[in-house]
Amino acid sequence: MTPVWAQRREELWSDCLVSPDVFNEMVDRLGAFVMPYQQALETEADPHAMHLYLQGLLSHLPRKNAEDIAAWVDVERQVLQDFLGIAPWDHRPLIRVLVGQVAKRLGAPDGIIAFDPSSFPKRGTHSVGVKRQWCGHRGKVDNCQVGVFMGYVSRHEHALLDFRLSLPEEWTRDEQRRQACHVPPEVRYQTRHEQCLEMLDAWGDQVPHGWVTGDDALGRHTRLRHDLRGEHGDAGDNRQTPVEWSASFTHHANPEEPRHACETPARLVQR
Repeated sequence: MTPVWAQRREELWSDCLVSPDVFNEMVDRLGAFVMPYQQALETEADPHAMHLYLQGLLSHLPRKNAEDIAAWVDVERQVLQDFLGIAPWDHRPLIRVLVGQVAKRLGAPDGIIAFDPSSFPKRGTHSVGVKRQWCGHRGKVDNCQVGVFMGYVSRHEHALLDFRLSLPEEWTRDEQRRQACHVPPEVRYQTRHEQCLEMLDAWGDQVPHGWVTGDDALGRHTRLRHDLRGEHGDAGDNRQTPVEWSASFTHHANPEEPRHACETPARLVQR
């Protein structure tokens, strides 16, 4: 006699079976989404590897490394390794396509540009930029990498726009480690607030927004607040505006709006 819970489990499993035909339209949409990126990608590797790699990332594979993906899509491992780590290619044209898509599909005048550092715990010492530093992922000082991310939030949806690896100052002075990790010669030390402003200068005019926000660690940085107000450097007109503060910082890009409007994005970005 089959236990009741086992019968119920079988019923639930049968409800979870989905015909592959359901996903045909989604696959077509994914192909159309990827096409502009493939056209923007300038690489010596086979551009078809981009489709193979995406198939692997969207697969059921428990480990999505080059070797496992290559076996799953039935190509030589070297094909994906050439695409990912050997053949030189520039990611910046891909970011340009992404920003354009986000602005077109999600853009809104009261949109929010959000900056947030994020950490990635590491065990070794060879990953580029790794050191013992504050690791928000673990809530303590630990061995990790840190990235600074630029996101966009509107009433329609949210998406990431750009990113920077936070390269510690000691890394920028260590030529041996730089060469071992292939750090480009033009990369220099930047504070995280400088990285935020660099991304804002690059994309702020292309993405409609009414707010610039970040976490409290960025908000405590006096120079970042001054730069957003346009008190330092060659700041654009969109920075000549008041700045409001909560547990996270909020910079209003439109001085014509009522001051109490800052309450909404402040709640949105609080940690």
